Amino acid sequence: MFRLRSSTTSPFVRKVIVTAIETGQEGEIELVPTSTVDPASGLSADNPLGKVPALVMADGSTLYDSRVICEFLDSRHQGARLFPAEGPARWTALRRQALADGMLDAAVLRVMEGRRADPTQRSPEWVAKQKLKVEQGLDQLEREAGGFGTGFDIGLLTIAVTLDYFDFRFKDDAWRKGRSNLAEWHEAVSARPSLGKTLPHD
Repeated sequence: MFRLRSSTTSPFVRKVIVTAIETGQEGEIELVPTSTVDPASGLSADNPLGKVPALVMADGSTLYDSRVICEFLDSRHQGARLFPAEGPARWTALRRQALADGMLDAAVLRVMEGRRADPTQRSPEWVAKQKLKVEQGLDQLEREAGGFGTGFDIGLLTIAVTLDYFDFRFKDDAWRKGRSNLAEWHEAVSARPSLGKTLPHD
């Protein structure tokens, strides 16, 4: 049995849970709700960076971050792999994962900036910079979306999680506007049970 340091709002935790469902391992993971801002949570003992997700193994050792945990889980089952083993498909999946993860990093930084207790310390320039990264990433995904097909790998999984996070935190940004290919793909992929049962919530 594994223990997963988790949060219902973290897209990176959600990546791991979706991977666990897709690979038939959901029942092997105990979710441990963890506040990253609570020093008493003991999170730093499982991840010195103080971030979720962190996967605690039976022997007490840990794995982090989401990319490592997802690949570890994908190595433990006999079904179709989320991480292609080799060739162009592997590099495309990993590149798309990296792009979507980077967009999530920018989005989370934007959320954190907006939570500064003193509004005078918030930087509109910083927020604009993070938003630009997301917009550029969305434009790239729109160019590629027509070729996503009906398959599902770690790159497409991460893209789906990313788009759902934008709906969760930045609905007013209307990422679908002018991106019909990406919006159509997202609507179709959202029918997967692993995505439907793991939508982020406060």
